[in-house]
Amino acid sequence: MSTEKTSTPVEAPVVNPDAAHDAVTAVDPRLLVREQGLKGYVSEFRRKMHAGDLGSIPVVLGLVIIAIIFQSLNSAFLSAENLNNIAVTMVGTGMMAVGIIFVLLLGEIDLSVGSVSGVAGAIVAVMSVTHGMNEWLAVLVALVGGAAIGALHGFFFARIGAPAFAVTLAGLLFWLGFMLQLLGDAGTINLDSEGVVGSLTTYYFSDIAAAYGLAAVAVAVFFLTSFFDNRRREAAGVPSRPLSDIVLRTVLLAIVAFAAAAMFNQYKGLPLALVLFLAVLVITDFVLRRTGYGRKIFALGGSVEASRRAGINVTAVRISVFALAGFFAAVGGLFWASKIAAANQSAGTGDLLMNVIAAAVIGGTSLFGGRGRTWNALLGVMVIVSIQYGLALEGIATPVVYMITGGVLLATVVIDSITRKTQKTAGRA
Repeated sequence: MSTEKTSTPVEAPVVNPDAAHDAVTAVDPRLLVREQGLKGYVSEFRRKMHAGDLGSIPVVLGLVIIAIIFQSLNSAFLSAENLNNIAVTMVGTGMMAVGIIFVLLLGEIDLSVGSVSGVAGAIVAVMSVTHGMNEWLAVLVALVGGAAIGALHGFFFARIGAPAFAVTLAGLLFWLGFMLQLLGDAGTINLDSEGVVGSLTTYYFSDIAAAYGLAAVAVAVFFLTSFFDNRRREAAGVPSRPLSDIVLRTVLLAIVAFAAAAMFNQYKGLPLALVLFLAVLVITDFVLRRTGYGRKIFALGGSVEASRRAGINVTAVRISVFALAGFFAAVGGLFWASKIAAANQSAGTGDLLMNVIAAAVIGGTSLFGGRGRTWNALLGVMVIVSIQYGLALEGIATPVVYMITGGVLLATVVIDSITRKTQKTAGRA
């Protein structure tokens, strides 16, 4: 009679009990707590390099390099007047880039924003100047019209199933023709430079307290928000930043903010256009990062099918995102109309669409969806406009400006693609 032996699992002897006790399960790098001190910053930078997650560091370094190069070529580049002009000029493109970022987060594109911006300027000019409508009401109609146009594009894309590229390309042509029709044979309608739209880029807060006050408020809000957010994370038992990290970031922000305030006060003061742009960035960043709606947009950019199975109304979110893109295109169009104090047939044409998309991508928003912040619009448009102004100071011809801007955009797209592959290798995508 044979007996069947059963084996029982035997635990392997622990060679180093202390090491086994200290061992932890591998976790997502985003949940790691950075070491204290300078060593912690170095190790965190190395980890991000390995994972392809450098955030805004390349863009900031690029801005520094741009400033050094153009200042060495022309001492007027970093003058208060030139920097102030850059700040005002970039707002129109930046506003439109905010809307494009929402669309890019879905992994889609909107080619109609340039034409929509031109339509908004034409609506205000025709209604307020030609027909004598109250300018505030004309502005409201233009903004609502931009949102409606975007929602219409979103409907054809999300409900009918037409590709966003084809829908918005058709929109680019249709709304360009509509703008020309609105302006009529005259082609150009001048706006009151002291009116509602005209004041968008011409009004400055001349009191020095305005610029310094805004800088102080920005620094205080940043510190308090970071501090109390850390307190909530600590209470929830999740990794948080050390207090020294928050203080260092606050100090760096204070240096930049107060230096900018001092620069503005050396020329005309704090421009209204920049204040409105910063307000839009703060609000939209809050919407994307702190609301359920923002999380749905990121989820759609990650996986449409997974989002649908999670109960997200994919159609509604997509239509609303394109409506936002149309709204911000209209806002940008009003700033461009204010810049030239007129609505004309060239509004929204030329390289505007390219610059809007380039600003979003150069700032750090991924073309593949699911990664980006509205603050990317600020960084990206600063790069674009700084290059344009720097080359203009040197008298560089327009064709060369186009080539250089295109080269910068290509380099950014290549970096984005490499970053995405690196993140996949590191298990982050």
